[in-house]
Amino acid sequence: MTSNLAIAGRRLSPSFLCARFALNCPLPTAVRPHHARLSSIQASLPQKPYYVTSPIFYVNASAHIGHLYTLVLTDVLKRWQTLQGRRAILCTGTDEHGMKIQQAASKAKMDVRAFCDQNYQSFENLAKAIDIDYDHFIRTSEEQHKVAVQHFWLMLQERGWIYTSKHSGWYSVSDETFYPESQIHLTLDPRTGRKFMASLETGKEVEWTEEENYHFRLSALRERLLDFYKANPKFVVPTTRMADVVHAVEDGLQDLSISRPAERLTWGVAVPDDQDQTIYVWLDALINYLTKANYPFQVPGQEEAAGWPADVHVIGKDIVRFHCIYWPAFLLALDLPPPKQVLTHAHWTLGREKMSKSLGNVVNPFFAIERFGVDAMRYYMIHDGGIRNDASYENSYVADRYRQLAGGLGNLSSRVTRGRNWNVKYAVELATSGAPPASGQAAERHGSMLVELPGKVTQRFNELDPGAALKEIASAVTATNAYMQMSEPWSLAKQKKPELHEVIYLCAESLRICGILLQPFMPETIRRHLDMLGVAPEARGFANTLFGSDSTYGKPMVDLGDKFKGVLFPPLRTND
Repeated sequence: MTSNLAIAGRRLSPSFLCARFALNCPLPTAVRPHHARLSSIQASLPQKPYYVTSPIFYVNASAHIGHLYTLVLTDVLKRWQTLQGRRAILCTGTDEHGMKIQQAASKAKMDVRAFCDQNYQSFENLAKAIDIDYDHFIRTSEEQHKVAVQHFWLMLQERGWIYTSKHSGWYSVSDETFYPESQIHLTLDPRTGRKFMASLETGKEVEWTEEENYHFRLSALRERLLDFYKANPKFVVPTTRMADVVHAVEDGLQDLSISRPAERLTWGVAVPDDQDQTIYVWLDALINYLTKANYPFQVPGQEEAAGWPADVHVIGKDIVRFHCIYWPAFLLALDLPPPKQVLTHAHWTLGREKMSKSLGNVVNPFFAIERFGVDAMRYYMIHDGGIRNDASYENSYVADRYRQLAGGLGNLSSRVTRGRNWNVKYAVELATSGAPPASGQAAERHGSMLVELPGKVTQRFNELDPGAALKEIASAVTATNAYMQMSEPWSLAKQKKPELHEVIYLCAESLRICGILLQPFMPETIRRHLDMLGVAPEARGFANTLFGSDSTYGKPMVDLGDKFKGVLFPPLRTND
C-alpha cells in the first residue's frame, strides 16, 4: 500500500485522474473551463459582497410555510456563494408599518408598538429555527430605517419627482395599494353571501377612498424602465414574469400615490416637514434593502462595500409589481442602481387552494420542523417548491421525501462508510496513488458523471434555480446507489477481486462531491455526512469538487454508530 506521506506529497493533475478512470481527457468543453479557470475566476471576484434579500414579512399574523420557503430559498443562494469563496450578505426582517398593521393591533386591543414587538419574534424565531445564515434582521420600525426613508423622500422631492394632488380610487388595506377601475370587480363571499368589491389580481377587498396626498411621477419613467429592462433581460426570473412586467409598463403607467393622511394612517414614517401625511408603506418597505446597505451613509467611492446593488431580491409572485416596476422606478429617479435580479417564486397550496392567513389554511412551520427536522424540511422546500408553478403541500409528501433521503443519501452513506469488508481510506489512497486502473464501462460512465456534476449544478444556480440544482445532485446520488448495487462490492470482497477498491472509491467520491455541493441545502446533516467520510473541514469548498482532488479522506472523524444510531436520517416516528 502506498504510504500516506507519499500521497500527501503528490500533486494530482486532472489529466492523471482522467487517465486513471479512462475519462477521455481533455475534459468536455462544458466542464473544462469551469475547473481550469476556477482559480483565476475566484481571484478576480469583485470586492462587492454578494447581497441577497428576502422580502420583509408583515407582522399582522404569525409565520407560515410560505415564509419558510422564501427564507430557505434566500439562504441557499447565500450559502452557494459562500461555498464558492465569496463574501455574501443576507438581509431579512419584518414590515411593521401600514394600515394593515394598525388595524390588526387595534383588533387585538394592543398598542401598535407593543403589537409589533410581540409579533416580529415569530419571524426571527423561524429564521433561527430553519438555520438561516442571515446577517441583518431589519424591522422597519427601527430609527435607522426611518432616517433612510425620510432621506430618500427628500431626495425625490428635491429632484421634482413628488407633487401633491387629490387622489380617489379603490384601496386594498390587505394589499396596501390602490387599484384602477379596470382591476377590480364585484364579488361574493360564498361563506357569508356578502357582496363586495375586490381586486382581480389578489381577490382582496377594496374600498373607495378620496384623499389629498403626495404623488410620485411614475408615468415619466416609462421609457427609462423599458430601456432598463431591454438592457437587463434577465432582471426578472423566470422569463414569463419578465415578459409580464415589460407588457405592464408598455401598456402605460399612472402616477403613484405615495402618502396617506395621518388622520387615517398614524403608524408609519411621517413625511418630512408635513406631519399630516404618512409615507406610503410600500415606499417605506422597499427602502429596507438600502437601509442595511448603509444608505444614506455610504462612503464616497465605496458605495458597494455593504452590498448594494443587491444581487438578488427573492420574492413571491404576488409582489412582483412593487419590486419589479415601482422599486426600480424609485431608484432610477435618484440615479441609484437597481437590483441586478429579482427571483420571483410561486406559491404553496393546501388542498389546491393558495395558503392564506385570511382563509386560515396555513401550515405552522414550527410544527413541521419539529416533526421532520430542520434539514429535511429545507430539502423538501427547495426540491418540491415552485419557481414557475405553485406547489402543493401535504405532510405525507414531506414524509415521502424524507424516506427518499433516508433510502438514497442516508443509505449510501451508511453502506460505504460502515462497510466491514472494505476500507474507504485504503481505496482512496490506492485510486489516487497512480496504481493501474481496472476500469470498466460502468466505472468510466460514473466517473464522467462526477466530473460534469459541479458544472451542471453551477449552471442551475446561475439560472437562479436551486431546485433544479438540487435535483442534479439527487440524480447523482441515485446513480451512485444503482452503480453500487450493480457492482456488488460485497461479492467482490468475498472473491477478493481488485475491482473492489475502485468501486468503493467511486462511491466515496460520489459521496464527497455530492456532499460538498449539498452543504447549502442541508448544512448540519451534510456536516456530519462529510465527518463520517473523513473530509477535512478545509477541503469542503467548491474548488474541492474537482474529481479526484482529495487524496486524504476516508478515515471517519466521528463515531459511525450502528444500525439506526448515527444514521443521517433516522426513521420517522409516524408515516405522514
